Amino acid sequence: MKDARADGPVVALTGMHRGESPQPGGSVAMSLRRKFPQVRLVGLGYDPMESGFCSVGGDRLDAAYLLPYPGTGAEALMHRLRPIVEREGIELIIPCLDTEIANYIAIEDDLARLGVRLWLPDLHQFEDRDKTNLAALCDEIGVPAPRTAHAHDALTLAGHAERIGYPCYVKGQLYGAHRVHTVAEFHAAFAQIHAVWGGPVLVQQAVVGEEYNVVGLGDGAGGIEGFCAIRKLMRSRLGKGFAGVVVEDPALEDLMRCVIARLNWRGPFEVEFVQAPGQPHMLFEMNPRFPAWTDFAAQIGCDLPGRLVERALGQPPTPLGSCPAGRMFIRHCIDQVTDIAEIARLSTAGARDPLVQDHDAGRVR
Repeated sequence: MKDARADGPVVALTGMHRGESPQPGGSVAMSLRRKFPQVRLVGLGYDPMESGFCSVGGDRLDAAYLLPYPGTGAEALMHRLRPIVEREGIELIIPCLDTEIANYIAIEDDLARLGVRLWLPDLHQFEDRDKTNLAALCDEIGVPAPRTAHAHDALTLAGHAERIGYPCYVKGQLYGAHRVHTVAEFHAAFAQIHAVWGGPVLVQQAVVGEEYNVVGLGDGAGGIEGFCAIRKLMRSRLGKGFAGVVVEDPALEDLMRCVIARLNWRGPFEVEFVQAPGQPHMLFEMNPRFPAWTDFAAQIGCDLPGRLVERALGQPPTPLGSCPAGRMFIRHCIDQVTDIAEIARLSTAGARDPLVQDHDAGRVR
């Protein structure tokens, strides 16, 4: 296999939108260009209006392609990826959205036969950290977690909410969370989440306190390649972290390492904790991908996407620095400038590349 440091790897990424609720792909792209200046980045997306398709900055793409939505399944994804892989010479795919991870796990062997690597957990690891199973996992290994229950129907879940107590959170299995204070608010939140994401829907104890996030990369044998832990300083109305500061917290690190060791996690992860005053950290979510603030860690010496490329492509690992406490980030939004013709081209042809037009692909949905 070629030396990724010599002439640059060819890496495909998803999750390129960086709007109000930013996806991780752009941050991962910036980290990779920081590590491998000659990297060729291929953007994979679901909507021609994803803002990352227009970027000319550090997260710029060398080519972009539309994919079928994750709900169409693994077979449709593989059918679409095959000609893209052959055309671009893709060596590694880093999926950055929760909804698509299971599909990529399902086609890992098929992609390997095309020479494409993934660095992801297996299906059992992936399911063990699912929101519907996380509380049981935490109970098994002694990691504090909010009381959580799930159900497919509102009546059953309302009973769980009464036992947990109001206020509580109503959550979708993949996305969406509403803090509710009454039975009426509960039913409205359930209906909204179920209509968009389906079931099961979860109800979770509301713990008021400081929120902490840890990004890391699991080696697949219970160890961690590197990590960065932050405390959220600013949140958007959707609860997304728009500012954070690095913390050194041995108790938080021990809990994170306990979870990763139990799962033998392979690949990127983000674990989210909340700590009420005078109480231990409680794990309320584990995401199976890099978060949107990943490049902050890379900028201060811990380039986890770069290490993922080294691990997946069999490159000798370069040292990862620790993230010094007190370093912080504040998210900064800009306007991307492009031409409507570029969006139209991606929308109608299914691809955008200065040298390639994919007239046969159509707009894949």
